[in-house]
Amino acid sequence: MLEKIAAYTILGLFLYLSGCSISNRLICTIVLQQRHLIESQVVIHSDYQGDLLPMATAEAGFHMSTVASRHILWSNLSFYGLGTRHSSSAPVNCRKRNVPTRVKYSALSGTHFSSAGKCKLQGTGCSHNRKRAIVRWKPVCCKSQHAENLGGVTAKNEHRRLFIDGAKDLGPLNGMTNGPNILEFQDVQPLKENGGLIINEHTEETRTHNAVIDPIEEEAWDLLRDSIVYYCGSPIGTIAANDPTSSNMLNYDQVFIRDFIPSGIAFLLKGEYDIVRNFILHTLQLQSWEKTMDCHSPGQGLMPASFKVRTVPLDGDDNATEEVLDPDFGEAAIGRVAPVDSGLWWIILLRAYGKISGDRSVQERIDVQTGIKMILKLCLADGFDMFPTLLVTDGSCMIDRRMGIHGHPLEIQALFYSALLCAREMLAPEDGSADLLRALNNRLVALSFHIREYYWTDLRKLNEIYRYKTEEYSYDAVNKFNIYPDQIPPWLVEWMPNKGGYLIGNLQPAHMDFRFFSLGNFWSVVSGLATLEQSHAILDLIEAKWNDLVVDMPFKICYPALEGQEWQIITGSDPKNTPWSYHNGGSWPTLLWQLTVACTKMNRPEIAARAVEVAERRIARDRWPEYYDTKKGRFIGKQARLFQTWSIAGYLVAKLLLNNPSSAKILITDEDPELVNAFSCMISANPRRTRGRKNSKQTYII
Repeated sequence: MLEKIAAYTILGLFLYLSGCSISNRLICTIVLQQRHLIESQVVIHSDYQGDLLPMATAEAGFHMSTVASRHILWSNLSFYGLGTRHSSSAPVNCRKRNVPTRVKYSALSGTHFSSAGKCKLQGTGCSHNRKRAIVRWKPVCCKSQHAENLGGVTAKNEHRRLFIDGAKDLGPLNGMTNGPNILEFQDVQPLKENGGLIINEHTEETRTHNAVIDPIEEEAWDLLRDSIVYYCGSPIGTIAANDPTSSNMLNYDQVFIRDFIPSGIAFLLKGEYDIVRNFILHTLQLQSWEKTMDCHSPGQGLMPASFKVRTVPLDGDDNATEEVLDPDFGEAAIGRVAPVDSGLWWIILLRAYGKISGDRSVQERIDVQTGIKMILKLCLADGFDMFPTLLVTDGSCMIDRRMGIHGHPLEIQALFYSALLCAREMLAPEDGSADLLRALNNRLVALSFHIREYYWTDLRKLNEIYRYKTEEYSYDAVNKFNIYPDQIPPWLVEWMPNKGGYLIGNLQPAHMDFRFFSLGNFWSVVSGLATLEQSHAILDLIEAKWNDLVVDMPFKICYPALEGQEWQIITGSDPKNTPWSYHNGGSWPTLLWQLTVACTKMNRPEIAARAVEVAERRIARDRWPEYYDTKKGRFIGKQARLFQTWSIAGYLVAKLLLNNPSSAKILITDEDPELVNAFSCMISANPRRTRGRKNSKQTYII
């Protein structure tokens, strides 16, 4: 018996070391012969990430007597370090202090047959410092034919023959999310013997399985999973960038709320729900942390901009450590600006998780319901503002530096509207929520009217503004915000197409920001903040101005850029936001996914497909930059990080949505008939409410 095992091992090592271009599955069958000979369930594991898996080494095997007996197998990239076992009762620490989090999450599988069919023993674990560990095991039956019905495979003499097809993603295992190096057991194909070796006649055909995986997508998934961060052994988010060329990480090694949204959507569309669930619940815990800057604390509902997993020593024990989450609410951010959009994105992601997974238990939890109410309380709080829009400071959203968006930026209003609709859908019908829901509905009506009526601009509206009278003191004034016609910039007169329009970037007394901000317009379409006609007009403008907004790389974060004295005054001569760079007219690949959701909703996916095609020409070759510079997006950004996670995730979400447009419904909110009716009433009647004493408003309890 031992001689046969040694013979198979030597043969496998010879084939692997000789560089022979032999099929991956042929090597697998050699290992499986070993597995049969030792008559046990064997875990086949490799740290090699290519197609050819060096499984002929003795690294492939250790005995699992029962499912209950759990072991951890560590293996180096070299096949010389073999067979070391550790008990799973000891904690597996996947992270060390002062080391950037670049851990991979992988799942390992072994398979056996029974009279009931083909099943596999699956394990999940994590890796660090070129090592991997299995920390959890679970038997799972595969979706394939029963063993007795498989052609060419019989139960005779208890011999079981199969091959493994690598590089195929699995669904969630044992409450954990799978990583890139997963071995999936495909349907068993007819095999034949040749000189004592088992050869598969359909190797290449089976290797492609049902579809050919695009190499750019495959690379993107590997990179996305490389960016996963773990907390106490569970995936909790993705770091902002995993750039090996950067010596100064700044805060790019942290998990940002807004940056994780496309990553979370990608995992949800892939059927990997646990990382999103963990992210939602752990960030919710951070919401209640004390937040203080210069002796001042913001509202309790504020969500952090980002957080980092840190390893700290346990109190009273110098030899033991623990992992803690260290959030940043803006106290350490550049400019010290609180992230207004974090809580809004969190609510949107929570709804998406529930809709696609069917797991409504998360949003029904008391702590989650309380978290939703705290965010709403913060957003719906009374203030001095006369407008239904949220008043924020500069740098409180994706554009997190000084760019002249303080006031009522469109991006915040679109996310606010979307979050209100999502929250209304998820709030439990309780007596204590009645007043909150009433305030929420009132705000939705007022906000939708305000944005649709005063932010919208097209050629007709532009001509109307051009003829505005100013200094109107009247309740029935046409020029309610006292906008001076000379504010219309010369570039807009020539740029506005005959067909199409958009929502302006900002509106304040005597000020309209006519710049086109992409994210705000995309999400206004997705959320239904823009009307059906306005949504189509926005996409019409994108098509008409393709050479300005897309050109060589999608998508301009805003158009046009601030230049000259205007750039000096508004940005404070920001060296990072120079004209046509970064937030000042830079091109951001992550915006692909929001564009795709908007196009999918309006049944115009060809626009998004065209943008994705443009991005695919160079984004992988350029190593997935954070943003691009120049007016046409031809240069990689001068300070752009490479392997930016949300550039990777944005591309993946766009591809997934184009392949399955119906999945976009987890993000889309349609117009509520009650809101449409209320909006129509406000349009037909005088928008000015009757003056008089205001009824005392009831309070609501959080």
